[in-house]
Amino acid sequence: MAKTKYVGVYIDNNGQYFYETELGTDRITGKRLRKKGRTNQQGRKFTSALQAYKELVRVKNEYHQVNGYGNYHMTYGQFMNTVYIPAYETEVEESTFYVRKRTLESMRDRFANIELRSIAVEDVQRYRTWLLSDKGAGYSQAYASLVFGMFRKSLDMAVDMQYLEVNVSKKVKAIPKGKAVVPYWTKTEFEKVISTICLDDFYEHLCFVMLWTYFMTGIRVSEGTALWWDDVDFKNKRLRVHHSLYLRNKSNWKRKDYTKTEDGKRIISLDEDTIQVLQAWKQRQSKIGIDDFVFSYDGTPMIKSTLARIIQRYAKLANVHRIQAKGLRHSHASYLINEFNVSVLILSKRMGHSSPEITLKHYSHMWSGVDELIAEEMTGNINIRTAEKSGIAFNGNQAVKK
Repeated sequence: MAKTKYVGVYIDNNGQYFYETELGTDRITGKRLRKKGRTNQQGRKFTSALQAYKELVRVKNEYHQVNGYGNYHMTYGQFMNTVYIPAYETEVEESTFYVRKRTLESMRDRFANIELRSIAVEDVQRYRTWLLSDKGAGYSQAYASLVFGMFRKSLDMAVDMQYLEVNVSKKVKAIPKGKAVVPYWTKTEFEKVISTICLDDFYEHLCFVMLWTYFMTGIRVSEGTALWWDDVDFKNKRLRVHHSLYLRNKSNWKRKDYTKTEDGKRIISLDEDTIQVLQAWKQRQSKIGIDDFVFSYDGTPMIKSTLARIIQRYAKLANVHRIQAKGLRHSHASYLINEFNVSVLILSKRMGHSSPEITLKHYSHMWSGVDELIAEEMTGNINIRTAEKSGIAFNGNQAVKK
């Protein structure tokens, strides 16, 4: 190892430049803070003593700007375990944290032993590529976008807490969500599905009621599993959607008195067919002492994944394509648009969206069939009558000669 003309910068026996310095004392551990590096902030090796010196100056300035706050050598894993994950748990719904916890732990494990201040642009770029690559995580673009966004937010908090001066992940391009396409059933496909269900069987009757209600109302999955009979107004033919259900298992659930969004609380008008379907099911339920949850065979709420299994089972029997549980919500929108040419405003209120713009964002492509109907109605609407003799005298050089 040999010194260079720059204080704190050296060159090793292999000709590689590096810096080494002391920053002060860690305010938590009381130990001297030593910093040594062979690469710049982007993870590139130094090719000159000047480059190493510039990076050393940057590191010193960064340290002094945050006054040595906390543990300068804190790893990403320590930060996630002691700061970010506990804070995240207090800021989101219990159900949200339960779903996202595994993702947060996966992020933590990826960078667990790397110091926060040592995470380089190259590390972030490799992580981005890994999320999207088939040889890596192989996530869908939408999910990869979600995970990468969560990672960036974790480093945002590290900046806010003054563990970092800058969020290095912001120097890497974000992963776009992409256009999500949710398969749905047309009216004809839905008719094929329900034709395979036998109402004589109690559980199959429940399956029919669930598929029918979701298709005919467009409610969200968690809104449907939270429905009580008190929410059904048979006299005025209305359905009150004011609750959602958080459920881990059949014995661990909570009926929340709010929906996904503030505008999700709504009253939906019911057609006469749906009223009759629900009345028949209520009578059958009451015979075995069930009088609370609409979708239940034993007095307890249905597990969210049950709807997906019901769809899979009867889609296979009907020989129609399988859809997700939320596909029934999209099916309802398609049904109203294509069968009744419903307006955006009415559909928005029925779906519980905060604005018609949100409705158009998700369902604008479904109005394509309506455009064809308009074209048909336009045919013959204008009386075509042209002049028998021209009333214009053309002068000069004309492109078309008589």
